Amino acid sequence: MRNLGLVASVVFALSLLSQSALAADKRVALVIGNSAYQNVVKLANPANDAAAMTETLKTANFDIVEARRDLKATEMRRALRDFADKARDADVALVYFAGHGIEVDGTNYLIPVDALLERDTDVYDEAFSLERILVTIEPARKLRLVILDACRDNPFVKNMKRTTASRAITRGLAKVEPASPNTLIAYSAKAGSTALDGDSKNSPFTAALVRHIATPGLDLRKAFGFIRDDVMKNTSNRQEPYVYGSLGGDDVPLVPVAALATSPAVSVQAETRRDYELALQLATRDGWNAFLTQHPDGFYASLAKSQLAKLAAEDAHTAAAEKARLAVEEKARLAAEGARKAEQTKAAADAKTAEDARIAAEKLKTAEQERAAAGERARAAAEARVDAGKLDTPAAGPQLATLPAPTADVSQTPAPADLPRQVQVELQRVGCLQGSVDNTWTAASRKSIERFNRYASTRFDAKAASTDALEAIKAKSARVCPLVCAHGSEADGDRCVKIVCRAGTFLNDDNECEKKRNRNEAKRNAPRRERDELDRPQIQARSPRAQPSGQIVCDNAGCRPVRPGCRLVSRDMRIGLTNVEVCN
Repeated sequence: MRNLGLVASVVFALSLLSQSALAADKRVALVIGNSAYQNVVKLANPANDAAAMTETLKTANFDIVEARRDLKATEMRRALRDFADKARDADVALVYFAGHGIEVDGTNYLIPVDALLERDTDVYDEAFSLERILVTIEPARKLRLVILDACRDNPFVKNMKRTTASRAITRGLAKVEPASPNTLIAYSAKAGSTALDGDSKNSPFTAALVRHIATPGLDLRKAFGFIRDDVMKNTSNRQEPYVYGSLGGDDVPLVPVAALATSPAVSVQAETRRDYELALQLATRDGWNAFLTQHPDGFYASLAKSQLAKLAAEDAHTAAAEKARLAVEEKARLAAEGARKAEQTKAAADAKTAEDARIAAEKLKTAEQERAAAGERARAAAEARVDAGKLDTPAAGPQLATLPAPTADVSQTPAPADLPRQVQVELQRVGCLQGSVDNTWTAASRKSIERFNRYASTRFDAKAASTDALEAIKAKSARVCPLVCAHGSEADGDRCVKIVCRAGTFLNDDNECEKKRNRNEAKRNAPRRERDELDRPQIQARSPRAQPSGQIVCDNAGCRPVRPGCRLVSRDMRIGLTNVEVCN
């Protein structure tokens, strides 16, 4: 008994030491989301991404989370200066930036919302180098972390004037090697490539980031590995996040595991919780089945079954959507080939049945996703109570049993007959519609979807309208396709206005006002062949000058030269021949 008491005392003391060590670590973060750019097209996602990251870090119990949005140059300078003071006595310092970034001559810069960047040298005055960010967090003792969701396709590059031909300005951000130890720099896309904004309110990178970065006890290198896998999966391998820098041999989690009580029941529950979190990171059918084999009963087993049901519903929806698409294509093919009416009628019925099945599968998918999300909320609340010492273990299942089964919002699902019109209306809102809004899916509608795919980096099938495309277009809060104006007009916001040239200028073929030149100036500046062409009309327009004939005519007034243009004609005047002056 004395030995057992000694062991218990040692374990309790170690637990207290662990808790005091965790409490001693000061973690601070600065989160910046720049969306409302003043001199280029605004970005939709950075404000949402910054809000999601702020909430994630607050939930992870960071001591300080400074959240800033749409910072001008002066505001961004002040925010970095103030955060440097907070990082001076911190153990962990993190800076997250979502917005536009640019690389000039191998140096990366983060761009405030009021930047003009008319010339390549303007980055030194109007933007902030990555080195400036690293200096801000350099005092942190244990970990310095910079996360940049700033590798977007940058509109500043297209209009920026090069003051030196040899100065390099490339896509995305440049590779970087931090000079300070225990420093990581995470890019949303690896050096030299650009990132996608995605079809939801968060970018694919930030959506994966908030899912994994704050997992308690998860080493940062492994967390960024999970983030990379998620992004590559969700972007069809078109975007690969990358991390630069290095850490030591020990695990370095952003959020340490809270100290747990040492009773056997709690130890078993902690193991179950850890296994569940690993299965959640895998998010596969095999992973959940393996978890249920090891933990067939209890609170986490109910959560795992809910996750399996969600995956099954998603697979069923994918299969139903593909079947509906094939049925619509078959119906269109028979109609185009002029098949028998009975065949067309059967194809139409099959298409309707497939579409009804797809809608039902979509409702089920939404319901299961909501149910799984509700279960995760219940888990977070239960685990928070465990960590706070208010509950020994999560309940064995009643919380999930009492959750109401969510129902899909039928009013939000458009009828198949009305789907083309709704998609056309949304395409018109984001500036991608070619043609008019009607209830038929025409060639112009197909071109409109293809145009949306090009500018939104999506891959929706253009052969028919779909609810997936409709939801993706609805998620866009601003214009997606650029405004195209006819010759003689230019874009002004979301409309085309007529170009009016000043007096003395004219509208040329390049849709620009050009100064009129007088004939002499045009002749001086023109090549020799063009000068000859300019002279020819004048030569042709001159009337030929009449030359004197050299003849003399005499009459009663005397003799004189024949006038220019006239001639002498001999006539019989009945009294003898005589010469008469005749003028035509």
